[in-house]
Amino acid sequence: MRALLSVSDKTGIVEFAKALKGLGYEIVSTGGTWRVLRDAGIDVIEISEITNFPECFEGRVKTLNPYVHGGILYRRDKPNHVEEAKRLGIEPIDLVCVNLYPFKETIERTEDLEEIIENIDIGGPSMVRSAAKNFESVLVVTDPKDYDKVIDALKNGKNTLEFRRDLMIKAFEHTANYDATIANYMNERFYEGFGQKQFIVGKKVFDTRYGENPHQKGALYEFEDFYEELNILKGEPSFNNLTDINAATKIAVSLGKGSVVIVKHGNPCGVALKEDLVTSWQKALEADPVSAFGGVVAVNGVVTKELAQEINKIFVEVLVAGKITDEAKEVFENKKRIKLFDLGRPELEISGDLYDFKHIEGGFVYQTADEVKEEEVLEAKQVSKVGVEDKKDLLIAWKIAALTKSNCVAYVKDGALVAIGMGMTSRVDAAKCALQKAKELGIDVRGAAMASEAFFPFRDSVDEAAKAGVKAIVEPGGSIRDEEVIQAADEHGIALYFTGVRHFLH
Repeated sequence: MRALLSVSDKTGIVEFAKALKGLGYEIVSTGGTWRVLRDAGIDVIEISEITNFPECFEGRVKTLNPYVHGGILYRRDKPNHVEEAKRLGIEPIDLVCVNLYPFKETIERTEDLEEIIENIDIGGPSMVRSAAKNFESVLVVTDPKDYDKVIDALKNGKNTLEFRRDLMIKAFEHTANYDATIANYMNERFYEGFGQKQFIVGKKVFDTRYGENPHQKGALYEFEDFYEELNILKGEPSFNNLTDINAATKIAVSLGKGSVVIVKHGNPCGVALKEDLVTSWQKALEADPVSAFGGVVAVNGVVTKELAQEINKIFVEVLVAGKITDEAKEVFENKKRIKLFDLGRPELEISGDLYDFKHIEGGFVYQTADEVKEEEVLEAKQVSKVGVEDKKDLLIAWKIAALTKSNCVAYVKDGALVAIGMGMTSRVDAAKCALQKAKELGIDVRGAAMASEAFFPFRDSVDEAAKAGVKAIVEPGGSIRDEEVIQAADEHGIALYFTGVRHFLH
């Protein structure tokens, strides 16, 4: 039996080679891997002894040879293949262990195109694909985490067709991801990320309980290793839980440490940034305690026992935070339906993806990710006669509106959301619905700041805001009726700011 080992990531390769030797395998290797195994005292054959040809062109060619690929690819179940291999002097290769040149790591540390090109692996993917194609006879290993599993299978009669098939699938995933990374990088470098093909690759983290509905299947996939840092402390996340967690966390991270966000069906129904997390929770809950029931709560900070006791007064389905202390977890111990997640750190984080996409029937639309910047409000143009010195509430309202489904209007007072209308076909309807709900809940909106993620097409939204006692408004501007909107603000003595930036979220 013969094993070919050629790896860029040398993690565990010496131990793996020793275990294979102990099982009677002859070890063949290349370049750096050969030197590592030789220096570890392992009897190893250098690849050129098999190919009868030296590595050449500074290592660009070393395994692209019939003695390598023939040994991997010929079918052991076909007598004519076996006979031809003997006639050509091709020895069978029964196990191929390869992981590829570190292309991703290279592009993260340098922009030198020549170095980047040299770190595009050719022989490695070819060997992996050959071994995967002939998986009925050959074991293909691409992940150091699988070394122990492979040795166990070889030792204990578990080297089944199904076992090799699973390794085959993983191998093709490995090379597909590698090629996708290269293609996406080249399109990013030369075509601003929008080439003729776009590849979206994710690594499975776990299956969700089900999809959006019980009759649908679902799973979470990650681009990098971000979700490996998500600690599932209690409960099993569903598809909808994850999308709600995403919506809540993005707002909480945007507002900063100390904020609390409550989301229901992807939309915020409570937001606050106060002097402490307990107060932030209490003020966030006041905005809409009815919708908050069964909602998803994001705490940008540490959930203590005191905060947990406050949250535990109502039913929330999901609580995600930077950190949930052991004492806080005990508070929720008897709540069977609550799900607890944290990142094990002082505050929440998001991955900050540079691109965004959405499935449509027959394909997907792809774009650079939206980014809400504080200077949009802090440097916004005052277009009204009066202004405000403190823009904190305007900034919070702007961030909430920008990260909520359009059409959206958000009202913030003293660091807390007091009314919101979202996902409406009419912006004035969004404004009216928000104010009507606040009135029903007995919330005083007078003195609030108001934000709209897109311009007001008519003055009617400003007139409605004036009736509620709004003191300041921020919106992008850009309507053909901007002058009418400005005139309305001046008539009512409302401070009006234009950011010049729109944040539709569809």
